[in-house]
Amino acid sequence: MKQNNLLVGQSGGPTCAINATLAGILQGAAREFPQSRIYGMLHGIVGVLEDRLTDLTELSRNPKTLDLLRVTPAAALGSCRHRLNSDPAHPDYDLLLERFRQYGIGTVFYIGGNDSMDTVAKLAPRAAREGICVLGVPKTIDNDLTGTDHTPGFGSAAKYVATSLSEIACDCAVYQTRAVTVTEVMGRDAGWLTAAAGLPRLIGEPTADLIYLPETPFRFESFLEEVENVFSQKPSVTVAVSEGIRFADGTYVGADNRQRMDAFGHVQLAGAANVLTDFLSCRLGCKTRGIELNLPQRCAAHLLSETDISEAVRIGQAAVAVARAGQSGQMLSFRRVSDIPYTVEIDTVPAEQVANRVRAVPEEWLAPAGEVSPQLLMQIAPLIRGEVSLPRKDGLPVHFLLEREIK
Repeated sequence: MKQNNLLVGQSGGPTCAINATLAGILQGAAREFPQSRIYGMLHGIVGVLEDRLTDLTELSRNPKTLDLLRVTPAAALGSCRHRLNSDPAHPDYDLLLERFRQYGIGTVFYIGGNDSMDTVAKLAPRAAREGICVLGVPKTIDNDLTGTDHTPGFGSAAKYVATSLSEIACDCAVYQTRAVTVTEVMGRDAGWLTAAAGLPRLIGEPTADLIYLPETPFRFESFLEEVENVFSQKPSVTVAVSEGIRFADGTYVGADNRQRMDAFGHVQLAGAANVLTDFLSCRLGCKTRGIELNLPQRCAAHLLSETDISEAVRIGQAAVAVARAGQSGQMLSFRRVSDIPYTVEIDTVPAEQVANRVRAVPEEWLAPAGEVSPQLLMQIAPLIRGEVSLPRKDGLPVHFLLEREIK
């Protein structure tokens, strides 16, 4: 019997737009596969291995609930960081295919980043032997996926970073005491998100005086000179740094000395902001403060970018059309057509060309340490535009909760 049901999962770090992509997939699936069941993986591929799936078919036909899902942060289905074995003969692949047969799955959508595309690239060839289509759908606030102009989730996170750094700069400017405030922004190996701290400059608003990306080697002595230069002009210095800033030899400034690794072999970082504030405190004897934006960067739905959310829904819907065409092993991607007016089209790229790779800020868009080039800011600027109205009750946002919505 031909397997016509669909399965969707979310993986890796959550974003403010990953549920919008899920909503787009559900909308498209309800329209393109009206006779099929739509299942969700609970906690990504681990949920399939452990036979933890939920039926999303009725939810996919409820526009009001999908609207709520669209503007809810985090990953509604739950996430995971699980690396499939590189040996295609590993028993996990047989178990996954057994689950697909059990639920009549003919199409699998996996929403995630670099590491999630590793899962798609490994699973697609085995699944194809049984006529099962496996597709990757991009997400990450880091904006570091190859093969796509940008990623869903980045625009809203960039909007949060730009807004937060502008507000921090306003706050720090009220005192005459010499002080340095260092704000750490997510982005292990690519500086796209940290660069967003410079966006307020485009409209004449205050923001970080100095901005450091991982693509430009960091030097303590140069950093000290740049801070002192700002001090010569005013008493308060604000700095934005990527968590992944590194020295010329590739060592992370904020590396954990214990060298702890995650499931995909990424070094866990201890905190670049703390390292820099300790350094400045010792060398300059001034007041210092370290701020780590941390999780709010990826879950601050009160600052959603309408461009980001609408594109996230759109790419989810497009994934269903690609599945209908049977293009397995692909990741959906954005291709920028023009900057003015800002326009993108949706393409596909083989998932194996995205898996475990990092798209850094191109060299031609880099600026000297402590600065962000106008070209880079103009690339990011369209992605944060537009506001999203959130459903509220008694002044607080209302969210989609899986256990509450599916009985």
